[in-house]
Amino acid sequence: MAESEFLTVNEALQIILSGANILSPEVVPLMEGLNRIVATPILAREDLPPFANSAMDGYAVRADDVSTASGQEPVPLKVIGDIAAGFVSEAMVVSGTATRITTGAPLPWGADSVIPVEDTSETWRDTRRPLPEQIQIMRAVDKGSYVRWPGEDVKSGYLVVAAGQLLRPQEIGLLASLGYAEVEVIRQPRVGILATGDELIPIEAPLVPGKIRNSNGYTQAAQTIASHAIPVQLGVAGDTTQEVRERLAEGLALGVDLFVSSAGVSVGAYDIVKKVLEEDGEVNFWRVRMRPGKPLTYGRYQSTPYLGLPGNPVSAMVSFERFARPAILKMAGWPNTERPTILVRLNEEINSDGRESYIRAVVSRDSSGYWAETTGGQGSHMMTSLVKANALLIIPEGVRSVAPGVELTAMMLDWPGTVF
Repeated sequence: MAESEFLTVNEALQIILSGANILSPEVVPLMEGLNRIVATPILAREDLPPFANSAMDGYAVRADDVSTASGQEPVPLKVIGDIAAGFVSEAMVVSGTATRITTGAPLPWGADSVIPVEDTSETWRDTRRPLPEQIQIMRAVDKGSYVRWPGEDVKSGYLVVAAGQLLRPQEIGLLASLGYAEVEVIRQPRVGILATGDELIPIEAPLVPGKIRNSNGYTQAAQTIASHAIPVQLGVAGDTTQEVRERLAEGLALGVDLFVSSAGVSVGAYDIVKKVLEEDGEVNFWRVRMRPGKPLTYGRYQSTPYLGLPGNPVSAMVSFERFARPAILKMAGWPNTERPTILVRLNEEINSDGRESYIRAVVSRDSSGYWAETTGGQGSHMMTSLVKANALLIIPEGVRSVAPGVELTAMMLDWPGTVF
């Protein structure tokens, strides 16, 4: 295959996304809905707040009674009760009376506003706080002041979470307030993680000549979890079609929605993943014009989407970021599958080979804007430079050199609080 026949990154991504279908919905306990996508619209079952309540510790009054109150001429009111949060008072506030009330307590009948305790004569810092027989009001308020009215936040029947919306902690809290113990969300993708190669050994095994530990299996499983999906570890398959088929059959039995493998997708004599896909499924493409990550296979094993990543650890991780993560998020119903990007300027010269390149870098900000500096060696085996990075700088296809000060797009992997 000539270099010109390789797919561009965008062409490959569109093919992969076109084969990533949104999964079916499921009902889960509310807390399990965190970071999931809502499958059906959620309406308020009741008003929120459900009843008129005090927004302050203070005294429930009639605003007309205290319309002339001031620090110089306080208005005295008879105290007829004490209302704590969680309790309903039978007292009725009539002209010349007030009830003490705590934040969140139901507003008593007859009252239409609340006076904060600090605007009264009560020694409110006294922890004993005995109930006075009379209180001096030192401030006028309008009707409705410091009162949370029924439905002020949400009216019954109001759309509170739309289908396709991400459930964040704030949505979880709102749904809890409305009594939703369960929520219908898009099912989390189950991603079968497979590493291939006779050279791989378990991570706890001692190194012996010619062997390396299976780090890719852990990296891709961690990336899957970070993509809000469920990794299904299929272990290591040796360089035989029989072993690969056995592992993939196990994945199908475990109900995986997507296979992600590492290694075995290039043109070597032992790169057998492509052969298995050609015989038992289909291959859509197997090379992409990107660096790192040129050998990339996409197809199907039987009817399940299959993404074969390169074997080099950085190539595999960058390829997962660029292709597997968006596919997983789309399957989970996320409307936006891309990492955030910003424009940055370079602190140094960068060279490329003309393919669309993803350069490991640290992005920081000063008074003049965002700047990027590479994190060291860019070899596809050098994971430490990726550990140091918070971004991948994208050098467009066809560009072979970028001078200091030139602006590039940075795909942000992290947004450190000390920087942004």
